[in-house]
Amino acid sequence: MKTNAYLQRLLGENEKILVITHQHWFILARNILVEILLILAIFIASLLLILLLNVAAVLVIPIGFLVMLLPIGSLALDVAKWSSNQYVLTNRRVIQISGIFNKTTEDSSLEKVNDVKMTQSFFGRLFDYGDIEIMTASELGVNTFRRIAKPVEFKTAMLNAKEKLERGDEYRSEEIQKEDIPALIANLDLLRKQGIITEEEFNQKKKELLSRL
Repeated sequence: MKTNAYLQRLLGENEKILVITHQHWFILARNILVEILLILAIFIASLLLILLLNVAAVLVIPIGFLVMLLPIGSLALDVAKWSSNQYVLTNRRVIQISGIFNKTTEDSSLEKVNDVKMTQSFFGRLFDYGDIEIMTASELGVNTFRRIAKPVEFKTAMLNAKEKLERGDEYRSEEIQKEDIPALIANLDLLRKQGIITEEEFNQKKKELLSRL
């Protein structure tokens, strides 16, 4: 999972990123549609001036390029805004990051999440986007992620992470360090040889431990 340096600095010790998403690409497409049409219009107008009106290309091309820089710059800004606005789920909290140069970060601890509401329109279900409302016990009350991509996946992962955190599985798994795993497997093998656990139980526990490497 690709993450940027800013996001990595936000993470606490043993905090892991589970899901990163953005607003649906439809939102980006809607925002840049006008810029794309303007770029095409300027390009076509430049060609018409050269081919039909016999205006010197040496004059049209530089002027057309300079005029085209305005919608190109606006398009690049819209893409950068869309890319920098992230919705992140970790094993401990939900983080909303916005801003290109000046960053704004809002987060909600999974422990304080009371309920999660997802809303999808017909087109939202068709193209896999929707709104997610996170109701917490904090002062903010409700945190809304609008028109995010793959909302069902995000909501499911959030509820699973919250349940795992409440059960304490996350902290128990963190207590087991990678260097301890070979010793734990050896102890399990000893229990298997003594008949305390079955071959099936041994293989299952061994598989779970190896998956943490």
